[in-house]
Amino acid sequence: MSFVFAASDVVAMAAENLAGIGSSLTVANAAAAVPTSGLLAAAGDEVSAAIAALFSSHARQYQTLSAEAAAFHSRFVQALTGAVGAYATAEAANALEQGMLGAINAPAAALLGRPWIGNGTNGAPGTGEAGGPGGLLLGNGGNGGSGAPGQAGGAGGAAGLIGNGGAGGAGGAGASGGIGGAGGWLWGNGGTGGAGGFGGGSGGPGGNALMFGIGGNGGPGGAASGTGNGGAGGVGGAGGALVAIGGAGGAGGAATSGTGGAGGAGRDALGLFFGLGGAGGHGGNASTGTGGAGGAGGTGGASSPFGIDIAIGGAGGHGGAGTTGGAGGAGGAAGSSGTVFALDLIWAGAGGNGGAATTGVGGAGGVGGFAVAPDVIGFGVAYGGAGGVGGAATGVGGTAGAGGGGGIGLAAVGAGIGGAGGVGGAATETGGSGGAGGHGYGLLGGVGGAGGHGGAAPAGTGGNGGGGGTGLGFVGTGGNGGNAGTGVGVNGGNGGNGGTAYGAFAAIGGGGGAAGAATSGTGGFGGAGGSAEGLIFGMGGAGAAGGDASTGIGGTAGVGGTGSARSPFGINIAIGGAGGQGGAGGTAGGAGGHGGASVSFGYASLGLGLGGAAGAGGTATGTDGTGGAGGFGGVALAPADLVGFAVLHGGVGGAGGTATGDGGTGGAGGGGGFSAAIWGAGVSGAGGDGGAATGTGGTGGNGGDGGKAELVGLSVAGAGGAGGAAPTGTGGDGGAGGGALGLIGAGGNGGNAGTGVGAADGGNGGNAGLVINGKFNPSLYGDGGNGGNGVNGGTGGTGGSAGQFGGTPGKNGSP
Repeated sequence: MSFVFAASDVVAMAAENLAGIGSSLTVANAAAAVPTSGLLAAAGDEVSAAIAALFSSHARQYQTLSAEAAAFHSRFVQALTGAVGAYATAEAANALEQGMLGAINAPAAALLGRPWIGNGTNGAPGTGEAGGPGGLLLGNGGNGGSGAPGQAGGAGGAAGLIGNGGAGGAGGAGASGGIGGAGGWLWGNGGTGGAGGFGGGSGGPGGNALMFGIGGNGGPGGAASGTGNGGAGGVGGAGGALVAIGGAGGAGGAATSGTGGAGGAGRDALGLFFGLGGAGGHGGNASTGTGGAGGAGGTGGASSPFGIDIAIGGAGGHGGAGTTGGAGGAGGAAGSSGTVFALDLIWAGAGGNGGAATTGVGGAGGVGGFAVAPDVIGFGVAYGGAGGVGGAATGVGGTAGAGGGGGIGLAAVGAGIGGAGGVGGAATETGGSGGAGGHGYGLLGGVGGAGGHGGAAPAGTGGNGGGGGTGLGFVGTGGNGGNAGTGVGVNGGNGGNGGTAYGAFAAIGGGGGAAGAATSGTGGFGGAGGSAEGLIFGMGGAGAAGGDASTGIGGTAGVGGTGSARSPFGINIAIGGAGGQGGAGGTAGGAGGHGGASVSFGYASLGLGLGGAAGAGGTATGTDGTGGAGGFGGVALAPADLVGFAVLHGGVGGAGGTATGDGGTGGAGGGGGFSAAIWGAGVSGAGGDGGAATGTGGTGGNGGDGGKAELVGLSVAGAGGAGGAAPTGTGGDGGAGGGALGLIGAGGNGGNAGTGVGAADGGNGGNAGLVINGKFNPSLYGDGGNGGNGVNGGTGGTGGSAGQFGGTPGKNGSP
């Protein structure tokens, strides 16, 4: 509150003097008017007459201006006189008001120790005295006094019905700050906690808000020198009961060679309709020591059983920097206790980032908060908090911190979405791993959080990617795995695996994360696709490619996830995820990822299944290098469909990797995925072609075998893959065709040999039947597969046998 002072008696005297001056000037002007305005000519000539007329004109103009000046002077004097009167009136009214207020406040002050209206008194500095309380109806609490050395700061005074709490006083050297005062009973914010004293004093807690208001922030911790530790930040104050916003935690105090102070925790905020948890305080830095941990975020909650409930968790505080970084604080949880006809909108707090390190380990990122929407009749959306970023490592030999895991999102009726995992910290030599994605659970839909990417390492190995979170709901979706961090290290980082999915109707698995590249070592593994299990529909996630290695071995690719459907009746659709491609390498290419399986578990249903295609092997670029083997195609199964019907297709095998250097060998093709069911029609996957050898004197890779088929019904086996070509060397042998067992079974054709200058054999054709437990079991009817052709004098493949009661045997391949 500001005040204006004026000396009214001085102003009144000035107005009186000015009035006298004006009166004297008026008399003088009147006396001079006649003699000066009517001058007579000195002679009778024209010049004298003109001079007299000129001076008379000047006199008349002067009189006109004097009249205007006199009018202004009169108004100015009147204004001063009026101001003096108005001020005197206001002073009288104010005196009356102060008298009335004093009369009102006096009994309350005498009886209750505090007035009805007015601010509390501040505590004296250096005494640690508490601030006085504000007026019972209206007024802010007084600030607490600072403490003497070793003495805690004084508490802030509490407000009355309406007003803000006073700030806590700063602590003396080595002592804690005072607690902030409470806000008004109806309306007002809590006071800020006092700062901790130098030498590691703790910050004071923030004051609470009671009905409508924001909790006070916690005070910062005191700094420390030498080997001393920084003081912890104060805890934030609680938010109001209806619309609640919790106070933030205070920052931890800085240190030199000790440990930075921990950040204060953000305070919980549990409101009727809205709750926002306070943010955690940041950890204190330490020049040559360990950074302080970040404070946890406060819980955000809303409790109305009807209407809209909004709850937001507070973010975790960042860890302090140091030789070793401090951990980030956990994100605050968020939730609603409304259970009937409420719309719940829930966001959990993000985890704090880990503190940076120089020669040590960066701080781990904080985990994301848990979000829950429990309304069983209404609808809710719950977002788990994201994980914090891992702390960087800036010096030589340092290791970056891992990213924090994402928080869980849970909705009883609605959608639950898991938080994303935190990114791993960056470093010069070793990047941090990404955090795992949080799980998402919801009756209508659950979405797993994506895994965090690995941290980059410009002169070393990037961090591994984090795994994707699980998704469960009517439609469940797994989170994608995080990519490995970029780098130029001996070995590459691995991609994160995709998250698993479960769905009451449909499920989709998460894709694997990409692998990191390498130099002379081995490329990173590609992340595997997540499996998916739905009642009606399930599709596995795709596997990721393996990492390249310029002079080493390419990384192995991720396998595709299994897709399955479990409805006992109706239609089941199951799709396996595709395998990733193997990484390229100088010495050898990486193996391709296997295709994911397809499984239909229906008993009296139409099962539609497609096995995942396999990934190709990686290219080998160096002399005498070997291309990576292709992955195996995913199987397609319907193992329990007793009275239904299945239509299945096994996945295609992956092609072998090419060898581009002299003397290289192409990779072998992967086998085709087989199909099997009790009753139905199935086509098995073809084998992958062998990899070519394009350099001088190379050898082509062998083709993969076709997948077998085993069904009571129509069975078509997969063809063998062709051998890889070698223009100046020997081509690869063709793969064998798969056998087929069923009422009608067709064996797969054998693959042709690869072209080249040397001899290579064709693959045998598949039989219309299968060998089971050492005994050949023919199909009732069906053609055998043709044998593949050989080249340059190589042996042609033998044709497959026909069915027991009919069909055409396969032709032998030409040499």
